[in-house]
Amino acid sequence: MQISKFSNIVTFTTKGQVVIPSKLRKEFEIKVGTRAAVISTPEGILLKPVTREYIRSLRGSLKNKKVWEAFQHDREWERER
Repeated sequence: MQISKFSNIVTFTTKGQVVIPSKLRKEFEIKVGTRAAVISTPEGILLKPVTREYIRSLRGSLKNKKVWEAFQHDREWERER
């Protein structure tokens, strides 16, 4: 595995938690409570922040699918909480 000189190194806690460096949090608009999709890729683990921009990018791709309905149900549940 080759690590770029631009890579950030993080440490996992016993619970599997990591701290995302502040520069990256700002770049990807990650704020307190931001959710992230955790995706397994051939290269490793990908964390994809679920931001307004990411949600907008999904519009149309989930039209008339159960996934979109489940997402909307989850958003409503979060608002009620």
